[in-house]
Amino acid sequence: MATADVSKIDATNAALRDRWIGHVCWVRNVVTASFVGDQAAIAVAEGQVVANAKAIAGSIEPFYGAAAKDKLFELLAGHYGTVKAYLDATLAKDSAKQSVATDSLLANAKEIAVFLSGANPNLPKDALEGLLQAHGGHHIAQIQQLQAKDFAAEAQTWADMTQHMYVIADALGGAIAKQFPDKFVSK
Repeated sequence: MATADVSKIDATNAALRDRWIGHVCWVRNVVTASFVGDQAAIAVAEGQVVANAKAIAGSIEPFYGAAAKDKLFELLAGHYGTVKAYLDATLAKDSAKQSVATDSLLANAKEIAVFLSGANPNLPKDALEGLLQAHGGHHIAQIQQLQAKDFAAEAQTWADMTQHMYVIADALGGAIAKQFPDKFVSK
């Protein structure tokens, strides 16, 4: 068997990192615009959240096909929907709805983990679910910190969140390269 071209694996990881960083960037823009009530900014940022989710989902299509891309997009849309529900509950000062949104966020993390681990045996479900739950926790912490105007804490959450996106992207990229080594061989 031919040896994988490390530069192809690195390029895949870099592309995945860019897409996952885009996710947290655009969601943060929705959050900050929501706290100041800027409807135009919210609309643009939400459009970018959707475009970014399509790009993330599209990144798996060459390996798993169009149906998998569509399913991942559906799950990522559900992820954003739960984050948005938590944000809306926070804006409304409704702790009961925050709790429901948190439960939905955790359930969605499990659904994504089940889907991705089912597609790729190199992605252990429990480990992936833990990564995705931690990611959801970052969204919740960020919303709470921005609401409280605790910008120093949010800056640390942002740093943690972006590093965590690299971990998720690299886990996905590495698992794909391991599952499909022939796609990473120089020709």
